[in-house]
Amino acid sequence: MELYKNDEQQRTSERPLILAVEDNEDNLLIIDYIVDSLNYRFIGEADGKKTLLIAQEFQPNLILLDIMLPEVNGIDLFHSLKQDKLTAHIPVIAVTALARVEERERILEAGFDAYVSKPYMLEEIEQAICHYVKQH
Repeated sequence: MELYKNDEQQRTSERPLILAVEDNEDNLLIIDYIVDSLNYRFIGEADGKKTLLIAQEFQPNLILLDIMLPEVNGIDLFHSLKQDKLTAHIPVIAVTALARVEERERILEAGFDAYVSKPYMLEEIEQAICHYVKQH
């Protein structure tokens, strides 16, 4: 599922843009709802392999990245984003069902800006989005 809302509007708008990389369509719809309620722009992508290209082209203000994607590991994808000069500056929040303490530590040690576990509370993900969009 790809959720691109009016490409021309996204390129010319001043509103923050959030990229969510998530293979679960229901989770993408929830994040889209939250982002829309904040009056931010949204791109939802289920295919992790497209993430780097989308981030390079659209330069989102924040990336919400699922760790357990079908064809690519979210931590490897995160490293690719941080090694690319066009996307290295973009904050990335891990959004994952990996909730054990050692998994959370491994994700944060990899360099993610923050971690939100699934299933998440709407307020928790909204606060994380607002914090990192306002910070950058």
